[in-house]
Amino acid sequence: MPEFKKTIGLTDAPMHYCPGCTHGIIHRLVAETLVELGVLGKAIGIVPVGCAVMAYDYFNCDCIQAPHGRAPAVATGVKRALPPESVVFTYQGDGDLAAIGTAETVHAAARGENITLIFINNAIYGMTGGQMAPTTLPNQITQTTPKGRDVSQAGFPIKMCEMIATLDGAAYIERVSTHTPKHVMAAKKAIKNAFKVQIEKKGFSMIEILSTCPTNWGMTPADSLDWVEENMVPFYPLGVFKDKSEEGVF
Repeated sequence: MPEFKKTIGLTDAPMHYCPGCTHGIIHRLVAETLVELGVLGKAIGIVPVGCAVMAYDYFNCDCIQAPHGRAPAVATGVKRALPPESVVFTYQGDGDLAAIGTAETVHAAARGENITLIFINNAIYGMTGGQMAPTTLPNQITQTTPKGRDVSQAGFPIKMCEMIATLDGAAYIERVSTHTPKHVMAAKKAIKNAFKVQIEKKGFSMIEILSTCPTNWGMTPADSLDWVEENMVPFYPLGVFKDKSEEGVF
């Protein structure tokens, strides 16, 4: 049996994420994909403000720190300024991409910018203490919704894949999860599809990944995985929402 080894797409820096958080898994999937596609040396990651604020320490490629929510705008500038074979991606949480960064996300997709967004949806603000996020589920308890999210007051969660897929500039939009090994494998395939869309200059791609936050959900890591299956997946259905590639799914 082959030995499992850390990909060269990641540095040796110890990750700071809480036990049970799946950010680390997703970092590995992105890094492995860049290596397997042979574009690690051409890749530029735009890292967010949020739990993944130090992702530049982990990805073994050039990275730029963007102001909160502005990663798609920074990625647009980087992609346009560099040779077209450069591979530019953002790595953002729901507070970064779907709250303060909503406009940047929507308009980058509407323009059909040839970039890839990796969107981590854990239904809560993780780094700042567990407040309600745009993706917090109805009736979900957070620090700012101790009785559960009341949609009559706070509105409904934003389903980013469904919204972005309506834009003509969006080329490939898919939602996946990381709560079981099978879903982790599917998530890697989706990430690879999205990067292939960019490499083949077919336009804007975004992969939404359902993730866990055991610390702020107040659960064990194992229970948080079950919570994704039982609560997040029914509300945020998995699958491809847009695929404008000529050959279909790669």
